[in-house]
Amino acid sequence: MALPSGCLDRPRWSEAELVARLRSGGPTLVALSGGVDSAVVAALAYEALTAESVAVTLAGPSVSRAEVARARSVARSIGIAHEILEVDPLVRPEYRANPPNRCYFCRQVETARLLAFGRERGIGRYLDGVHVDDLGDQRPGLRAMDEAGFSHPLLDAGWRKAEVRAVARGRGLPNWDQPSDACLASRVAHGAPIDAELLGRIEAAEKIVRGWGFRRVRVRVRGPSARIEVDPDEVRRLTETPLVTELEEQLRALGFAEVSMDPEGYRGRREAAVR
Repeated sequence: MALPSGCLDRPRWSEAELVARLRSGGPTLVALSGGVDSAVVAALAYEALTAESVAVTLAGPSVSRAEVARARSVARSIGIAHEILEVDPLVRPEYRANPPNRCYFCRQVETARLLAFGRERGIGRYLDGVHVDDLGDQRPGLRAMDEAGFSHPLLDAGWRKAEVRAVARGRGLPNWDQPSDACLASRVAHGAPIDAELLGRIEAAEKIVRGWGFRRVRVRVRGPSARIEVDPDEVRRLTETPLVTELEEQLRALGFAEVSMDPEGYRGRREAAVR
């Protein structure tokens, strides 16, 4: 998705201005993940619209239960009405094949579910958490969101990630400093088929690693092998004995033939997700 002309040139909207603009939209649905971006949109929409706003979180094989739990906590802290809907992008063979534009097919399934939910309730506007910093890479998922008619209020306001986090912190949102996440399928190399069993093993593996106190975790899968990533400043602890031996044993018990630790740590450019 290309950066819209003038997006960086025009004056940024203030928090109050963005709330004011949201007031005129009528019944509104916010696609709420466990991430800070959509959490801020949900908070602003609720301030603007109260009972005319609803947050909807999608659950399914590509979304970790930890992320759904975070979304539930965020919605509770805001006070916005919240629904959790099951959705399974694995119904699309294009998604299961895991091409480079996998996210496009996933978002098509997800937006169809959200639009169907909204139509039943008279929803006229659909919002996501896309902001300016989301536009630097190829993001096929954003194209699907645009095609479905979703609006991007943070992008319209000209906000970057740092501004989003500042607003989240100021509003006391529980996930204001939560590391960014992405769907579980983002851990699998493009071209390697995806199924529910594989996604479940990845989720279980990451839960094990997080259980040792690591804040950001990715378990990348290449064939039968798993490679653990944590933040660069935590790599040293990850590779210390006996922890590294324990993690290798636990992940092998899940069915991974080989387990290794990434010596460089997490590098976010590997992923492309709408948060």
